Amino acid sequence: MQQDEMSFWDHLEELRWTLFRSIAALFVFAIVGFAFMPYLFDNIVMAPCYADFITFRAMCKVTSMVPFFPDFCDDTYHVNIVNIKLATQFFTHMTTSFWLALLLTFPYLVYEIWKFIAPALYENEKRNVRWVFLFGTIMFFIGCAVGYLMVFPMTLRFLATYQLSEAITEQVSLESYMDNFLMLIFVMGVVFEMPLVSWLLSQLGLINRSLFHQYRRHAIVFLLVAAAFITPSGDPFTLGIVFFPLYGLFELSAFFVRKPPVEEEEDEEDDE
Repeated sequence: MQQDEMSFWDHLEELRWTLFRSIAALFVFAIVGFAFMPYLFDNIVMAPCYADFITFRAMCKVTSMVPFFPDFCDDTYHVNIVNIKLATQFFTHMTTSFWLALLLTFPYLVYEIWKFIAPALYENEKRNVRWVFLFGTIMFFIGCAVGYLMVFPMTLRFLATYQLSEAITEQVSLESYMDNFLMLIFVMGVVFEMPLVSWLLSQLGLINRSLFHQYRRHAIVFLLVAAAFITPSGDPFTLGIVFFPLYGLFELSAFFVRKPPVEEEEDEEDDE
């Protein structure tokens, strides 16, 4: 702990400056994002709409070797995005710049949170929490990458090519596209924090590893349903590329939580 105890007003002042620096960083990155957004929109945001997207090209190489896998080598694949409201493009420009700023400043925001709570921790607590923040940040970015490279493109490709009737012309509105784009990417970023949340709950004594062993079968069924909901495709290949990362998170979460008290006592006896 700090030798000089901070008063309530000192904590309030420190919180005020933490919020100010965080908002200022978001504001600066949002301005930069706004300036470069037309280029980023064409080359990153809209990239999953085309057949030459990196994921589709990789899937084409894999699926072309197995006959019953879905075809990802269709060069004619393209999703038409239309705007039906006058101000939508302008507001999309602004909101996407904000979300990009939030993504880019996430490590700095985590650092500000760490700097605010660090003075109240003991040295051994600081070492543990420092690694927690670092691990949480890395997992968040991995989750966002999985959302962008796998979950969103697969969901988009299935829904955009699904046809109820030949009389219907498929055109996706800009609002609908951006809502799904941002939601799936940031949701996957949050989902990848599951090991961290499990570790925190374990430290609080709320869960232990036996819970994961007991409900593993239930979790598999739930994750299969979740994967089918995220990518509503009928083929097992598309379902699998979403399910297996989610199941990997489940097992990683089980690894990070504490063992049951009985097993911990047995391990201690073995060490002696």
